Amino acid sequence: MILLQGKALSKTYRLRSRIPVQALEDVSCTIAQNSWTTITGPSGSGKSTLLALLAALERPTAGQVLFRGREISLASDVVQSRYRRETIGIVFQEYQLIEHLNGWENVAMPLVVTGLGRRKRRSRAMRLLSRLGLADRAEHLPRQLSGGERQRLALARALVHDPEILFADEPTSNIDQAAAEQVLALFTELKQQGHTLVIVSHDQEVAGQADQILHLDKGHLVAP
Repeated sequence: MILLQGKALSKTYRLRSRIPVQALEDVSCTIAQNSWTTITGPSGSGKSTLLALLAALERPTAGQVLFRGREISLASDVVQSRYRRETIGIVFQEYQLIEHLNGWENVAMPLVVTGLGRRKRRSRAMRLLSRLGLADRAEHLPRQLSGGERQRLALARALVHDPEILFADEPTSNIDQAAAEQVLALFTELKQQGHTLVIVSHDQEVAGQADQILHLDKGHLVAP
């Protein structure tokens, strides 16, 4: 069953010089429900741009993104916000953690809008932190954590509301081998539980476990 679909997606940015930069051009793809898709390609090929369009973080210059057959790329801000809040989880390459909140508070932040009490938010956050080997870092601030620990903290935050689709941008790029294996094991477990994964990665091990690989080069979808 097709869960997410990109139709002839293009994205053009205009820099300060006003010279247009074509980040993505006429890219079409389908993401099946309960599948693992890895987006690969050299630096600057449009990987993160494609992820941003599929996650409704940006709007395409041309083309459409459909979720369960419904248009979301041109939908209202309210509809897109609901899609991001209720359907997807995102792990950003730069973590985007809140520096004045400790580990469990960062993880639990997406639950605040649900009205869930503080005790229940902490309990759910702690379960994920334990799964990712971070239970002993729950009270630490982001600046007190290593790069790998911050990456895993960001992953826990993306999963705390049990999203249908997990988007991740280079989730193993800043962590050691042991931590990477832990993250990959969690991805496998998530897929077995019925989640859909869309992961941008240069890591061959991440690509090797995917059901499909979308390989980009200079903004175009090409054969890997």
